[in-house]
Amino acid sequence: MARAGTLLFEPVREAVTACVTKFGGQPCWLKAPQWPLSRATGQPMRFIAQVALEAPLFAGTGGRMAYLFMTDDPEQYVDGTWEPEGGENAVVVQPGHFTGPAVALAQGPSLYRMAEVAGEAQLQPQAVEFRVQLRFVEEPGHQPESVRGEWTQEQQESRARALEGSKVGGTPGFLQGDEFPQPGDWKLLLQLDSTTVPFYVNFGDAGIGYAFIDQAEQEGRFLWQCC
Repeated sequence: MARAGTLLFEPVREAVTACVTKFGGQPCWLKAPQWPLSRATGQPMRFIAQVALEAPLFAGTGGRMAYLFMTDDPEQYVDGTWEPEGGENAVVVQPGHFTGPAVALAQGPSLYRMAEVAGEAQLQPQAVEFRVQLRFVEEPGHQPESVRGEWTQEQQESRARALEGSKVGGTPGFLQGDEFPQPGDWKLLLQLDSTTVPFYVNFGDAGIGYAFIDQAEQEGRFLWQCC
């Protein structure tokens, strides 16, 4: 079994400046800012979330934070945001190891939702920020596809239901087959279902994003899959 924290999003009226798990707004940097840059455009990626690496979901002994970014340029289509090594997403762990291109930018592009605005014919981006409540649950541990291939359809559907949704930690519920970052030994940091979150993220057609962290909790990767 694996423990996960399912996410309940709570919009805030004032900016969250503490080093807690949150979505949108601006990062609360533990160390000097490390804002990742898009490989394609050279511009700062968009900040999605920060996750406190604390017990009971993580070791929780080092006071670390993980920060998730992804390229999102409304003026230009950029491919490769789904790839762990594509240069268009980043998981920065502080203190930890991040070797991608970055600038010492404390604030930058952040999360938004598409909303109706008076006088505008099309939906417009609106900045958002959310605290979260975590509901701790026990999930099935990871079983390789070679094992699951022997299961009945009922068993596979039951497992899929148990692993679905947006959560911190736990076992990834992959849409398109197992796809852990390579090389290395990774565990799930964050799973985001783009069809149910209260903000806009482009993970393709009804996609799900998966952020991972290494066993030492010092380095991260991200990828997404879609239908």
